[in-house]
Amino acid sequence: MSARAFAVIMACNIVWALNVVVSKIAVSDLDTPPLFYAFMRSAIVALVLLPLLRPVPRQLGKVMLLGLAISGGSFALLFMGLATASPAAAGVVSLSGAPMTVLFAILFLGERIRWKRGVGIALAFGGVLYAMTGGAQLEAGSGLILIFASAVVGALGTVFVKQLDLPSIRLQAWAAVASVMVLLPLSLVMETGQATSWEAAPWGLAACLFFAAIVVSVGAHTAYYRLLQQNDANLLVPLTLLTPILTIAFGAWLTGDAVGVRLVTGGAIALVGVAIIVLRPTRNVFKPLLVRPRL
Repeated sequence: MSARAFAVIMACNIVWALNVVVSKIAVSDLDTPPLFYAFMRSAIVALVLLPLLRPVPRQLGKVMLLGLAISGGSFALLFMGLATASPAAAGVVSLSGAPMTVLFAILFLGERIRWKRGVGIALAFGGVLYAMTGGAQLEAGSGLILIFASAVVGALGTVFVKQLDLPSIRLQAWAAVASVMVLLPLSLVMETGQATSWEAAPWGLAACLFFAAIVVSVGAHTAYYRLLQQNDANLLVPLTLLTPILTIAFGAWLTGDAVGVRLVTGGAIALVGVAIIVLRPTRNVFKPLLVRPRL
């Protein structure tokens, strides 16, 4: 891997980690309804990637369903969880996405695992559970459940992505369209205060949306998939394990998250488990989305 490629993947890790903190600011500090925030993010992505919607892909229904799972659906649950949970805790809980992806691959695709990946799955789940059963984290229990649900939904979509014959950037475009179609009515029915959030902090919310939609979803993911075309995925994907580490660090630094020994220890155990999963060979799992099961 070249020095330039290494610098780009490091920048992607920083951007992905900061996105959790920025989203926390949007839905907590700026009081933006989470579903509305997820809808607006998807709407911006859809507008930017509008030219990529043609030609209409085969299996359009499947493309949009999987796109919703790995995009707006999982992001909406993440944003809802961040209303009460901290970015640092979210970084640890999101590690459960990798073992969930492997379990879904076993269940739906007949993936076979040996004892090493079995140990990795156990460590990943055990580390997350240990970190989240501390008193400080239990106070945000409902938010953490939603973040775990986000990881599950993203993992469920990820396990079938390999079956789609569609470039990642075009999948992202259709995922944004599917997300807009679902999240807008959900926000109108389930939430209030959409206009108020704009009026209260228009520039702050606009900055959060620009970062989430343009910098993260379009910029970082486009750069990541270009790197995958030029480098071995087995070399590149393990480097994305820096994202949850940086998420915890940025949460402690920027939003004052309580990062105790239990959270760090559990996160470290889970990270070792996910690393084992990522490094082991696989037949059915789409490795590029193992650590980040959402677009």
